[in-house]
Amino acid sequence: MEEIIAISGKGGTGKTTLSGWLIGYLVRKRLTPALAVDADANANLADVLGVEAGAALADLRDEINSSGMDESGTIPPGVSKQEWLDAHFFSAITEKDDYDLLVMGRTQGKGCYCFVNGLLQSHIAEYASNYRYLVVDNEAGMEHLSRGVLPRVDRIIIVSDCSRRGVQAAGRILELTRELGLAPKSMDFIVNKAPGGALAKGLEEEISAQGLALSGVVPSDPLVAEYDAEGRPTALLPAGSPARAAFEKILERIM
Repeated sequence: MEEIIAISGKGGTGKTTLSGWLIGYLVRKRLTPALAVDADANANLADVLGVEAGAALADLRDEINSSGMDESGTIPPGVSKQEWLDAHFFSAITEKDDYDLLVMGRTQGKGCYCFVNGLLQSHIAEYASNYRYLVVDNEAGMEHLSRGVLPRVDRIIIVSDCSRRGVQAAGRILELTRELGLAPKSMDFIVNKAPGGALAKGLEEEISAQGLALSGVVPSDPLVAEYDAEGRPTALLPAGSPARAAFEKILERIM
C-alpha cells in the first residue's frame, strides 16, 4: 500500500526545497515509483525539481464545472463521467523517469466544488495505488487534506525556520492535525535554516511550549540561496551541501 507523506509549514520555511530533497532521496534509495504532489496554492515544487508542470487540478476542476458537470451529474452528451474525468486527470500528470508530479492548485473558486472534489478524491485515491510513496507539499493550512481531496496522510513532517512565528505556526499545524482527526502513524518537526545548525535557547523554549518534538535541525546553507537566486533547481544541490546532507541524515532516522 502506498504511503502518503505530507510536508507542511508557514511560507518561507523552505518546506518546498525539503520536499524536493525528499523526492530525490526516495529516487536514490530506489523507493519508487513516487508521486510528488504540489498542494500549495503558491505552487513552485516544479521549479524546485527542475521540471515543467502540466495543468493544475484546480484548472481541471474549473473546466469540469464550466462544462456542465454539476451536482446533478449532467455532462456533455455522449460522454460518461469516467471518460471525462480520465481524459482530463491524466493530462495533469507530469511523468519523469523515477517519479511523477501532480499540481493541485488553489482550493477555492466560483460556485460549489463539493461534487467535483468528491470525484477528484476517488480518482486520486485509485491512482495513488500506482505509487510506493506520495510526497505532498502542503501550505500551512493543509486545505487539500481538510477538504478531503487527498484520501489520508500517513506521515507529517512539519517545518519551521529559526523564528518564533515559524515555531508558533508549526504548533498550529500540530493542533490542526488533531482537529482534522488525521492520526498519522508518525509526526516529525524539523527546524530549517538554522545558523550554524544550532538553536537559540529561546527558540528551544518556544518549541517545548508548542508541544513539538524536535526530530532534527537543518543548517542554513548559502548554496540554497545561490541556486534560488540563479533560478537553478534547489533539488539538484550537490550531495556535499550541508543542508541537504543534514536533512538526509534526518530522513535516515525517521523513515
